[in-house]
Amino acid sequence: MRWLVGWSSTAARALGAADSAGATGYEGETLRPVGSQLLWGDPDPLWAVGDWRPDEVRVIHADAQNRIAVLGICGASDEELRRGLFTARGGALRHLTAWPGSYTAVVQAGRRITVCGDLAGARPVFHAPWDGGTAYATAALPLADLTEANLDFGHLAALLAAPEVPAALRDTTPYEGVRRVAPGHALVLRAGAREIVGYEPVASLAVAAPPADPDRAVDAVRDALVEAVRVRLAAPRHVPGLDPGPVPGMGPAERRAARGMPVPGIGADLSGGPASGTLALLAAGLPGRPGTLLGHGTGAGERLLAVTFNDLAVGGREAELERAGALAANPRLHHVVVTGAEDTLPYADLEGPLTDEPGPSLVTAARHRARLAAGSADHFTGHGARQVLDAHPARLADLLLDRQRRHLVRPVAALTRADGSVLVPARVYGAARRLSRTPYRTGLEALAERLMRRRFDEPKGPVGASLAALTWARPGPAARWLTGEALAEVSVLLQTGADRAAGGPGQRPGEFRARTVLARHAADLRVLEQAAEVRSQRLHAPFLDNQVVRACRDLPEALRVRPGARAAVLRTVLEGAGVTDLPPGWGTPSHASSAAAARAGLRLAADSLVDLFDTPLLADAGLVEARVVRKALREAAAGEPLPLDGLADLVSLELWLGRLLARRGTCWTGTPARARAVPAGIAPQRGALRAGRP
Repeated sequence: MRWLVGWSSTAARALGAADSAGATGYEGETLRPVGSQLLWGDPDPLWAVGDWRPDEVRVIHADAQNRIAVLGICGASDEELRRGLFTARGGALRHLTAWPGSYTAVVQAGRRITVCGDLAGARPVFHAPWDGGTAYATAALPLADLTEANLDFGHLAALLAAPEVPAALRDTTPYEGVRRVAPGHALVLRAGAREIVGYEPVASLAVAAPPADPDRAVDAVRDALVEAVRVRLAAPRHVPGLDPGPVPGMGPAERRAARGMPVPGIGADLSGGPASGTLALLAAGLPGRPGTLLGHGTGAGERLLAVTFNDLAVGGREAELERAGALAANPRLHHVVVTGAEDTLPYADLEGPLTDEPGPSLVTAARHRARLAAGSADHFTGHGARQVLDAHPARLADLLLDRQRRHLVRPVAALTRADGSVLVPARVYGAARRLSRTPYRTGLEALAERLMRRRFDEPKGPVGASLAALTWARPGPAARWLTGEALAEVSVLLQTGADRAAGGPGQRPGEFRARTVLARHAADLRVLEQAAEVRSQRLHAPFLDNQVVRACRDLPEALRVRPGARAAVLRTVLEGAGVTDLPPGWGTPSHASSAAAARAGLRLAADSLVDLFDTPLLADAGLVEARVVRKALREAAAGEPLPLDGLADLVSLELWLGRLLARRGTCWTGTPARARAVPAGIAPQRGALRAGRP
């Protein structure tokens, strides 16, 4: 894990030496993060913690009290950073988030500290009151250790009951007192006092946005995506370390995988889908030296390492694998196929490191790690493409609000063909019309009532999923297994949120739902990066870069809702970059979803999962009843049509709680008795949820 952490105090201390910055801790020991490098010192110090590469940390000074730190991949030059610092001193913030790449920017102007989060939520910012001021970080666990925070049971309940509803999650984290800055916002600290400000312009709901030119919008997506790939290709190459030597019966690639060492250079996933294929072809086709380093490893020279995962335990992806092989025929690609058996199924290997927050990807981390171990030191992934390019079903209501009914024809016709019923158009149009006329407050009240009355049944099939998504808010897949007390607590939070949301969220329902889904996906991707981390490897998700997200948000609704819109946009992106020879069927949606692998893994791991919930921590926290979850696991393993993603939420949260309580270290030196988060553990009690309410 890598993060930055600092604080803003109410009173200015004397400026300390660079090697002694930080508050005075227990028995006179300096309070500072473990394994950190100081970026600037008192009175408002900032540290970078973890295995940051030298080119990932840049600090530009205007003078002793005005400076900017950028951590991550940023395409701005030093001169551009200096100009950005001067502009930010006047209060302008958006330009700090408009450089290509994925990074966190921190600006100090006198006693004012500004920390910018990203638009997707993949690089979040957290804060907590501490020592009369405010501590901030890009990870929640260090702040929880610093303040000895207990668990926020209300947040954990909302995470299971309504994970895509901001009114339920609010700005909380799993740690009591540690708060999250919403995507698209920045944390501004002035001598310890905090303020959350948004840096994105808010569109008016009273007047429809001017019609966007589809060709220009797609060109903007192409330019942003190409620039996102180019800025990573321009970064220095990294060699993870020297190969310690031969192992009998193993080649160089096998030794690296066994020792957890990625291949030097740059590579990409190549699943056969349009997102990963687009990034691989862009990275291989752009000018420069995109691939592995000559003389290090594969002997492939500067060819891009393309990794395809072939699941031998679950079939159904033969067409995608065939397309991946056709794409890999490109002479600038070096293709590697990683095979997976039953030991790489979800739930097969539940051992792993503690992540900053829980996430459903914990149950599939070992599966991803098997693929990434054969990847490169800098590895492109297509995560986020579906969330930023596809049309959420609720966007049909946005079309009605903008009086663009004719653009409903294509998506409704596609649903009709999938269902085969002539009643589909009327049902879909009626649901979209109701949503377009439903206030946000009413949507939250309806969800609160559903949770109280335990109404979780939803229509089946593609049409049913679309109809269920045509709402402001919906229950999470794990909500059906929560206790009545937990559901009541979340229902109260929603009612409170409804009372505060008289004016609505300031967005149309489809746009609002799309942003919440993106934030949920970005948060889980962050968990996956930590859980499946390969030493010395960096995962790159260009689709979640700020500039790419902005360009995708500017796509017209009429273009976005067309069936196959994502593949069409990415095909145009590749054509604009000079790639035209795509294999037949490229962009065809895969019907072999991860559900088959999840069910197979659940069936094989049923006994161990039942044992995991013999005396679960979730039951001690008052969130579930152990026998109910054990029964659900047995039924799902037997083939009952239960929501598998809900079970993944339960299992991953139970795993995360166990790892959190089992840790013995802390993120800080100078704290009494090695203070850490959740010092007292979870005491079995009823009414635990109410203790986590603000």
